[in-house]
Amino acid sequence: MSENVEFVIPKDAPWTDKDLAKIDRLKEAHHKILGQIRKAVVGQDAVVHLTMIGLFSQGHCLLMGVPGLGKTLLVRTLASGLSLQFRRVQFTPALMPSDITGTEVIQENKATGERHFRFLEGPIFTNILLADEINRTPPKTQAALLEAMQERQVTVGGVRRALSAPFFVLATQNPIEQEGTYPLPEAQMDRFMFQINVGYPTEDEERKILAMTTSGYQSDVQPVLEHEEILELQKLVRKVEIGEDVTNFILRLVRATRSTEPEAPDFVKKWVTWGASPRACQNLVIGGKAAAILDGRHQVKLEDVFGVAHAVLGHRIMPNFAAEAERVTSHKIVDELLKVVA
Repeated sequence: MSENVEFVIPKDAPWTDKDLAKIDRLKEAHHKILGQIRKAVVGQDAVVHLTMIGLFSQGHCLLMGVPGLGKTLLVRTLASGLSLQFRRVQFTPALMPSDITGTEVIQENKATGERHFRFLEGPIFTNILLADEINRTPPKTQAALLEAMQERQVTVGGVRRALSAPFFVLATQNPIEQEGTYPLPEAQMDRFMFQINVGYPTEDEERKILAMTTSGYQSDVQPVLEHEEILELQKLVRKVEIGEDVTNFILRLVRATRSTEPEAPDFVKKWVTWGASPRACQNLVIGGKAAAILDGRHQVKLEDVFGVAHAVLGHRIMPNFAAEAERVTSHKIVDELLKVVA
């Protein structure tokens, strides 16, 4: 007969002067990183901000946008500003799982003639992995990322190999081209903390892009944060305080996305097939904490949750045929939910 177990959530230690100094350091570094990125990337401030929130939250991001918007340049520049190792994989239909995770090869000792297996690391053994056009490779290869994204490890030849921290996957996807692509399964979509929509630049931004890219201009991006500092700040994010009122708002918001819940609004029951999972609650909390600490605060505000709500919920809400017929997108549903729940 099973016994009821009471779970006790341990309380964090009080904030120290050293912790507060780290927060000030991160706020200052945040502005410096934005300045370094602007040397190479024009505009896209909201995209950069969400990407940094994802990094310090130890999450992964899916960048959605048409080709030519500078998604690859943005990721490469961010890695340079953070002193992190960066690798890029161009996903194609011929890409195999071992091309990402690595493979074992037979190596012979010429002196003794003995042979043994040697593991050759794949590009996944890095800090920031850019999975370019992730939907262009078959599900078997897409699934090779699942273990790495969730467990921070890969299994090759029956041996588990841990990935170095921090490990951050930034994947890109072209939303307008469907021929020769393989849509990501819902399980893998859910592994991405954020889906970030990358839009077109403004006229002034596009004018500046022309001036920078059609001349002899060379950006000189300098690192702002060291590897060990990033690991410390990722741990500090978890310590950020969140009030019961903000937590209750997050719970109401996520539960309202599920058409099977009695408290779901009528438009959700009309337009939504599947709502967000508990992982959405987790990501809203952690994303809100990271947004607060990047702003130099150790307390989450409701505005922090609003700032990450679309990126967290947009790819976790599945509109039905009625919504598609009325041209209602998941982001429109999130807009309505924020109005109703707030």
